[in-house]
Amino acid sequence: MMRTRTLKPLVGALIVGSFAASCLDVGEDRARADLEVGRGAAGDVKVRVVDGLATIRSASDSELRLWNSAPTVAIELTGETSRTLELTLDNAMPAGQLSGEPASAVTVTALAAERPTQKRYSVELTGAGPATLRFATVSALDRTAFRFAVLSDVQEAIDDVRDIYTKVNDEGVEFLLGAGDLTQQGTVEQLERYQAELRSLNVPYYTTLGNHELGQNPTLWHDYFGRGNFSFEYHAVRFTMLDSASATIDPMVYGWLEGWLESSQDGTHVVAMHIPPTDPIGVRNGSFGSRAEAAKLLRRLAAGGVDLTLYGHIHSYYEFDNGGVPAYISGGGGAIPERFDGVGRHFLTVDVHPDNGVSSVRLVAVDD
Repeated sequence: MMRTRTLKPLVGALIVGSFAASCLDVGEDRARADLEVGRGAAGDVKVRVVDGLATIRSASDSELRLWNSAPTVAIELTGETSRTLELTLDNAMPAGQLSGEPASAVTVTALAAERPTQKRYSVELTGAGPATLRFATVSALDRTAFRFAVLSDVQEAIDDVRDIYTKVNDEGVEFLLGAGDLTQQGTVEQLERYQAELRSLNVPYYTTLGNHELGQNPTLWHDYFGRGNFSFEYHAVRFTMLDSASATIDPMVYGWLEGWLESSQDGTHVVAMHIPPTDPIGVRNGSFGSRAEAAKLLRRLAAGGVDLTLYGHIHSYYEFDNGGVPAYISGGGGAIPERFDGVGRHFLTVDVHPDNGVSSVRLVAVDD
């Protein structure tokens, strides 16, 4: 695991962006918008993505397009007439496969796709009743070790982000995890540009949002990337993403968190969010607005047996400890450096096992 760097006084630039204006807003509207992610209709076929782990990008009588937020996605389809839908899954696991049940209600045929993280299918619904589609890798339930990567805080460095993806592609990771601040202001144009750049990444990117995504319309995020608060399992390791973009966690989300913590009490659990509850170096606006809330959240994470916490927001790299829970700040996507300490653009790779926990966290420099 990476050796802890000495924490030095702040000597570089402080936070640049829209933090002061945006992070004073509470997250209630975004938490409520989470509940609507993955619900809609393709013509007269009702669509519900279980746990909101994919957002509907477009839908019609003959077409359904989703953006996945997790390696495994279940899609419930309800309709009484027969029809054929062309289903496209973007941000999908390259080794994933789609199956449908019951066989009397649905038939799935794979189609050619444009890139490793896109999957296309012809889905024939017979009208014999509700059907469930399940997208997953064959090994998704295996209790085996795997590697993932962590990247956040790209913002104005979007023109150079492909350099990072090239290195991520060479690291043997299953997916990339994100801690927010992908864009400068979260505009339609910026969100679309970011998703377009992801076409050069050979693995999916599962991410929550940061304060810079709040600039134009905070719930635009849900249309493009899905929920800000969500949780999934892969190889029996639980991953929980929390929306801390407003320097707080909405009260509604604490209820969801309790369930996610309970489900992984005896297993390995990784939690990621944008703004850290506490700031190890005293950066202006670098932590939760309330120290009492920060303490409450960290107590819950520690009591829930969380194995690793990951944060962005501060544009450097720090390794520290939160009440016994290992913590890493990695804001290496290229946004203006928080301090001129030579860290530069970077991402993390994490090796994890469902029974043995986290065995390695490694910083990968992009600009050697």
